[in-house]
Amino acid sequence: MKPSHGPLGRRHALALLSALGVPAGALAQDPVRADPRGYAVLFENKRLRVLLFTSRPGLGICGQGVHSHPAHLNIALTPIKARIRLPDGKTLVAENKAGDVFWEEAVRHSVENLGGADARAYMIELKDTQPSRKA
Repeated sequence: MKPSHGPLGRRHALALLSALGVPAGALAQDPVRADPRGYAVLFENKRLRVLLFTSRPGLGICGQGVHSHPAHLNIALTPIKARIRLPDGKTLVAENKAGDVFWEEAVRHSVENLGGADARAYMIELKDTQPSRKA
């Protein structure tokens, strides 16, 4: 997780979606299916999916165990402190403040909530980067 810019309202975050682009890629394990109690799908169409994720202390931040995400925009709704384990064995600890916004390329990892409270974030996944043929 990398902090990027400061607070961003929900309305502004959704306005940015049309300007984002991401390489097409397959999702190895849909985090919503892997952890249905932690995710709520707030919006979905053929181009994007907006998720709300909630994690309790000591549990996975964005899914349980090793899981995958397509490239996505994250918006931290609460302070988040997490231990991230990558497939190559590297481990790091990252912290975000509420309101931090950051981009993450497609990733496979496990992430543990090290904070003393629930962690909540929006995850905005783009499904297709091909321009629409409709005018």
